[in-house]
Amino acid sequence: MATVNVRQLDENVVRRLKRRAEANNRSLESEVRHILAAAAENDMTVKRKSFLELSLKLREKTKSRVRIPSEVLIREDRESGYRDI
Repeated sequence: MATVNVRQLDENVVRRLKRRAEANNRSLESEVRHILAAAAENDMTVKRKSFLELSLKLREKTKSRVRIPSEVLIREDRESGYRDI
């Protein structure tokens, strides 16, 4: 693997990177690596991966909840007779 050194980086940038790394449970080095890898990839690929990561996190957080299929909810709404005018 290659090594990249960045000199004269603004302290505010470093502070924000540290906060971002902490929010993502990564080290500063790992967060910067993640950001650079994402920037080097195709933009759409990054968006898809980010969406997938987010959806997996949300699914994990809500796995204990009862899931009602959407068709059941739609049918229930239609059968209620209520119509928004």
